[in-house]
Amino acid sequence: MESTMKYMCLLAFVVILGIHQFDGAYGAGECGKSSPDREAWKLAPCAAAAQDENAAVSDKCCSQVKRIGQNPSCLCAVMLSNTAKSAGIKPEIALTIPKRCNIVDRPVGFKCGAYTLP
Repeated sequence: MESTMKYMCLLAFVVILGIHQFDGAYGAGECGKSSPDREAWKLAPCAAAAQDENAAVSDKCCSQVKRIGQNPSCLCAVMLSNTAKSAGIKPEIALTIPKRCNIVDRPVGFKCGAYTLP
């Protein structure tokens, strides 16, 4: 009886501890487990090209855009993220980068907020 009571108390403690540690369910967002702001940092080589449509787009920028652009929702979220905004990125220009990189399988016509990918 005494040993059963110890196990019941231990079980109750573990359950309470488990409930306390559980803050809720965190699902994957537009960019999987990474946030759009974190992914935006990976597009640092695109900063000039995302502010000026006449600026050259580097190979490094194109490779990152191609990687992130495999998920159009993620690319859109990154281009419209707080990090991109605070870096002075112009979404209407940034969204032209996949076309300027000549990415063949880019998401043409994908709606991204008020913008459409060319």
